[in-house]
Amino acid sequence: MPEMILLGVGTGVPDVDRENTHMVWNGPGGPLLIDAGGSTYQRLLRADLDPQTLAGVLLTHSHPDHINGLPILLFSMGLAGRREPLPIYGLFETLMVADALCTALQLDYSYVVQPLWQHIGAGDSLELDAGWRLHTALTAHSRPCLATRFEHQSGAALVYSCDSEPCLAVEELARGAQILIHEATTAEPSVGHTSPRQAGEVAARAGVERLVLVHYSPRWTMPEQAALAEVRAGGFLGLVEIGREQQGLSLTIT
Repeated sequence: MPEMILLGVGTGVPDVDRENTHMVWNGPGGPLLIDAGGSTYQRLLRADLDPQTLAGVLLTHSHPDHINGLPILLFSMGLAGRREPLPIYGLFETLMVADALCTALQLDYSYVVQPLWQHIGAGDSLELDAGWRLHTALTAHSRPCLATRFEHQSGAALVYSCDSEPCLAVEELARGAQILIHEATTAEPSVGHTSPRQAGEVAARAGVERLVLVHYSPRWTMPEQAALAEVRAGGFLGLVEIGREQQGLSLTIT
């Protein structure tokens, strides 16, 4: 069954049980990593996925907590024996920073996995497999950033907001989704980020069935029960939960 596995669910400042937010699509066309924050290679192993089988990486934007794990991932994959280049998708601005990061670390591609930089823009789509496509939209963040929608030809869909304040583009991308993974970084409305109450408002307007909060911290945002109460105050009546690391979010195809 297609699923998104949460590898990290924390903010830019990790907690003892929450690494920087990133995840992996474990379904047709995958495994496809969404961002690379923290100890990604090990977290893939903990999710019972072989990092060597990655079909690609999509970098949503260039903030350090979303790309800091890419060089060591390429390094580790190469040391473990992979010789096949790895497609890295993202906006031009994001790929430039990621390439500069790898260059600064002087990665030796004679034994480190070679990245294949692949531009994907807002509003673009990527064909996956078995009737699945990946769609993108530009979020409202301090750096150019992509939200993603994994959609089956049946209409079943899972959406990840990535980093964003509430915006129409992300709301439209999430329209009618089974699952919306939405950031909930700040206690109050803030430029470039979303509060739990605002996440509830977005989920309610988009008509999603299930809301999962990530890029969240009980220390830096608010306690968990308070966050869930704020989502309800935002008007969302569907299933809501705080994302957990190694949690698999499965889609039902009818």
